[in-house]
Amino acid sequence: MSPRDVVITGIGLVSCLGEGAEAHWQAFMAPVVPPVTDSTRFPPYTIHALPEIDWGLQIPKRGDQRQMETWQRLGVYAAGLALDDSGIKGDAGLCATMDMIVAAGGGERDEEVDANILEASLSRNDTEILLNEKLTTDLRPTLFLAQLSNLMAGNISIVHNVTGSSRTFMGEESAGISAVETAAARLRAGTSSHVLVGGAFQTEHPDMLLGYELDGHLQHGAWEPLWHRSAEGGGVISGSGAAFLVLETREHAVARGRTPYAIIDRVASSRTNRAPGALAAGIGRLLDALAAPGGDRLVISGASGAIDATAAELSALEGSAFRGISALIGHVKEAEFPFAIALAALAISRGAALPALDNMVETPFDGAPDAVLATTVGYYRGEGAALIRKA
Repeated sequence: MSPRDVVITGIGLVSCLGEGAEAHWQAFMAPVVPPVTDSTRFPPYTIHALPEIDWGLQIPKRGDQRQMETWQRLGVYAAGLALDDSGIKGDAGLCATMDMIVAAGGGERDEEVDANILEASLSRNDTEILLNEKLTTDLRPTLFLAQLSNLMAGNISIVHNVTGSSRTFMGEESAGISAVETAAARLRAGTSSHVLVGGAFQTEHPDMLLGYELDGHLQHGAWEPLWHRSAEGGGVISGSGAAFLVLETREHAVARGRTPYAIIDRVASSRTNRAPGALAAGIGRLLDALAAPGGDRLVISGASGAIDATAAELSALEGSAFRGISALIGHVKEAEFPFAIALAALAISRGAALPALDNMVETPFDGAPDAVLATTVGYYRGEGAALIRKA
């Protein structure tokens, strides 16, 4: 035990399952399989859509809500839940000294402008002049600001008054991994005392789905079990969601009387060459680097469903009791890794393992877990893992 142990004191989650740590714990402890999904809005693709959310509960000002796109509102809302859960929200001193590390992609494109450009290009050959015309006449100036990745962190600062240092990582699942890895390293080094870290992804927009489909990663048709997606398409069924964590040094949490959910013992990451057979070995090396407990090992997996990457992870996790959380919430990209860590911390703090979500491949875990692995393997590149243990 060390004063600089990295402890989790706040959890904020939003997904198709609802909002808050308790709602997600209940949903995973009594899973509905197959889950509720939407296959009608973006055919032939299926998504895990958000439920109705009263944004005003965490973003009181309508003006703040209006100037954010949904992916930003998701992040700000989940960050507020985590701050509430940790007891930091509203404490001016703690918020002013709190550092923030966010994983975020870009914003949404203006579909109407894209369509106008494509239509005009059918009758014109001066492409460069056409693009300049459209950029100066069709696009509203504020759209560019709405696309900036660091706007999520900026809005968290504005709404929740978190005004310490701020960093934003881009790079899909790897961004979420790097955000947590960096936050933990800063706490262990004494550079930070408390950090807000997390990410958000909004899939309910055609251009967000396009990013997956350009390289053939999206599952076509109805929902299928996470570990068995090979019938049609690329295997990814995406979801809208956000996950934020409040991390502190143990001494900081103790000084303000907070009981942690769990400790982030170690975090490891890599970018394995995705040549045939290499990824499973690379994931195995990650788990070895964490010195993860052997025997009955519980793993909360953020597997995306992407055919090759998920098959490699399934091979690497053989012999463990693993749970593929994307089966219920969908693949939430930048938020995937903090989401897996949050559920691992809840399992430890509640003294119970999540039940199997797929009885064909996921095996039971008996007893109360003292240590849980959280993994995320990028659908295209990047992989990471964290060892979460009892505080």
